[in-house]
Amino acid sequence: MKRLKITYDVKTKKENKYNPEGRHILIGGAWPYANSSLHLGHLAALLPGDVLARYYRENGDNVVYVSGTDCHGTPITQRAKKEGRTAKEIAESYHKEFSKTFIDMGFLYDLYGKTEDEYHKKEVQKMLIRMYNKGYIYEKEDRQPFCNHCNRFLADRELILKCPVCGEESKGDQCECGYIPTETDLDGATCVECEEKVTLKENKNLYLALSKLQNQIEKYFLQNSQNWRLNSRKETKKYLKEGLRDRAVTRNLDWGVDVPIEGYKDKKMYVWIEAVLGYITMAQKYCIEKNLEWEKFWKNKNSKIYMIHGKDNIIFHSIILPALLLAMDDNYKLPDIMVSSEYLNINSEKISKSKGNGITINDMIRDYNSDTLRYFLIANGPERRDSNFSIEDYITVHNSEVTNKYGNLVNRTLNFKGLEYVPNGHMDSQIEKMIEKTYQEVGEYIEKTEFKKAILTIMNLVENGNKYYDERKPWEQKKDDIESFNDTIYTCANLIANLSNLYDPFMPNSSLKIRGYLGIKEAKWQKISIEPNNKISNIEPLFTRL
Repeated sequence: MKRLKITYDVKTKKENKYNPEGRHILIGGAWPYANSSLHLGHLAALLPGDVLARYYRENGDNVVYVSGTDCHGTPITQRAKKEGRTAKEIAESYHKEFSKTFIDMGFLYDLYGKTEDEYHKKEVQKMLIRMYNKGYIYEKEDRQPFCNHCNRFLADRELILKCPVCGEESKGDQCECGYIPTETDLDGATCVECEEKVTLKENKNLYLALSKLQNQIEKYFLQNSQNWRLNSRKETKKYLKEGLRDRAVTRNLDWGVDVPIEGYKDKKMYVWIEAVLGYITMAQKYCIEKNLEWEKFWKNKNSKIYMIHGKDNIIFHSIILPALLLAMDDNYKLPDIMVSSEYLNINSEKISKSKGNGITINDMIRDYNSDTLRYFLIANGPERRDSNFSIEDYITVHNSEVTNKYGNLVNRTLNFKGLEYVPNGHMDSQIEKMIEKTYQEVGEYIEKTEFKKAILTIMNLVENGNKYYDERKPWEQKKDDIESFNDTIYTCANLIANLSNLYDPFMPNSSLKIRGYLGIKEAKWQKISIEPNNKISNIEPLFTRL
């Protein structure tokens, strides 16, 4: 057994030092719009990215984990108009808020950027030019909604219409029922700003030739989709079966990335194209700053690429991003795994801005525990099907599952009356085998994106630890058989040390606390052993009952 004689280091994240023996792991978390605070649905969808990044870092792999704030698009300009501010002010305000929210929730992005970043804008302009020169971006005249009263072309989100499928009022980009309006549907829609009816008018734009890439994307889908979640497979298959339609990449907008192609310099890049390319620009920027080779992540056939998002963003990651990578014809690897969560409902209702029923992450952080919130959303979240969140259910899990089981094992072992040092005992062989098996099983589950199975497998180890503790009765052993007492506490202390490794991807703050109690320097995905006579210090309850 490997023994560690180590001191506590308060750093929660190691610098990315290149490990020639490690795998190359790229993780891209979906970019939230800078038009409203992040709610629990965002958290449930994005948490898997942080779990993956922490796990692979513990393994000693080379990880680049990126995301950022989507600063452009119509929703931001609409909010700016309502609030009498500029779109830039709105975007920057929410970017700062999002950055702090992710830090408060324990996310360890290598780079959380923004689409307003100058490096990002310059690089996506280069990419657009390359796709244009390769013949995958082309000019086309199309009919686009035009408001005669406002005297301008309108983006889809600036339109209101009655959905022909569900009959409810819908924005022009997509109805809440999932229906995407056609050109015919948009003719006669209402302008959001002036409430006048719009007409369709000829307008010249640049288009991405998705239809030309259909065969390549179908081949990509067949080769990779067995590693995707069911919702990604079904949604992507549906679009491929219908036949990919070319999609506009420019629009008559005032806010966004300039189009660097002659004849289109009065337009902006459509947000869907430049935002998804942010996975490349932010990985490039981070690697350049850290003297790493970004091509080993994006142009390495042996790298592993995860895309983390909710099911409303599937097509942008499973079709649009691969299409853009193919259109650049520059040896980019296409993403391996789509980690697409289902919907998180609040009190059995779908989260809806119109209903105002979302619970913000910041509200939860203010009043509750970020670690147990992470635990709840992984163990009970929308991994494979829609799930429900209520404060009552969360409190029950916090108290009865995490605090009573895990927190209690830690507290009654390390806070045993009179205990100042890890006793000089022997490790129970059965517990040791359970620990080794748990590392193996949980690692396999995480890599297959089965996070719920992973976290429940760790809790099963906790339950076995509590059972061992109860059966050994150390409170009696201390009086009658000090050697057996030492063995019990030594075994449980080492179990807890390994639980701090196993739980670190899921509940990082409590794992950090345990490392402080036991003098462990950093989390590693391997069985560790604490030296006998190691000082136990600064013990306090791991969790507080709600």
